Amino acid sequence: MTRNPDYWKPGRPYVDGIEWTIVPSLGTRILGFIAGKFDQVFGVTIPLLRDLKSQAPQAVCDVFPANLPRTLLVNRTKPPFDNPELRRAMALSIDHQAFIDILTLGQGDLGGAMQPPPEGVWGMPLEMLKTLPGYAPDVAKNRAQARAVMEKLGYSPDHRLAIKVSARNIAPTRDPAVLLIGQLKEIYIDGELEMIDTTNWFPKVLRKDFTVGMVVSENGLDDPDQSFYENYACGAERNYGGYCNQEVDALIDWQSMESDPEQRRRLVWDIEKKLAEDDARPVLYHPRGAVCNQPWVKGMTQMVNGIYNGSRFEDVWLDK
Repeated sequence: MTRNPDYWKPGRPYVDGIEWTIVPSLGTRILGFIAGKFDQVFGVTIPLLRDLKSQAPQAVCDVFPANLPRTLLVNRTKPPFDNPELRRAMALSIDHQAFIDILTLGQGDLGGAMQPPPEGVWGMPLEMLKTLPGYAPDVAKNRAQARAVMEKLGYSPDHRLAIKVSARNIAPTRDPAVLLIGQLKEIYIDGELEMIDTTNWFPKVLRKDFTVGMVVSENGLDDPDQSFYENYACGAERNYGGYCNQEVDALIDWQSMESDPEQRRRLVWDIEKKLAEDDARPVLYHPRGAVCNQPWVKGMTQMVNGIYNGSRFEDVWLDK
């Protein structure tokens, strides 16, 4: 990209251009940054951040919540997953803290559909969240309940449910999908990882050509309208699992029209509660990641409510 000589703000942007290098492997991108080939590297996971900082101590890295929760995706129209009891058992099998501890070294967040506080404006308080189905901190007790449900449905250690767990073939989805498969084994579900190339992933989920998957809710900003209307409303394009509850749709419309922020927040929490009770798209965890800049990159501000909102480079300049 090159500088727009007719940019609306006089004297901006400072840089003459931006050159983006497409490197699919995050490890290779980081190595290029360490070698000084790149001014910036983004999408750095917390485990890899340690290695980066040890080899490039001069790097200026910002760790922030990306508002991209990893979620359990279930096709509610395909047997046996059309059975709400089976979906509840799957939700109860989730150890949210394990995702956070393993994949973010403890720096991720427990949350529902909305971005959790303190960065999230609309997310439920943690004490309230832990009262919802699947969020109680006693994982062993949750899984005992889940196994009881599975046994009622005819499954057992000798009669297990074999499934494919579909995921987009990139590291941010591949790693949690592997961990999810391990957790589902605790309730007699044996998952086989099915990695789908990005070009085929979105057509596949839009066709609902899957049974179980691990999907990122790609939120553009921390706002209930964006999250609920895109991901949970009846018939929404990103409502990949086919969830539909007219009562929830009415609440979504109500909160959208509510002008009082506190009243709206209460309605949003009511919606979060219903989504959890319906096992609409159980949230595994909310990750945090990093963007690292070379010390000569100045004026860069990272946003905390989405990866798409920090790309205005009008104030960025290079001190080199």
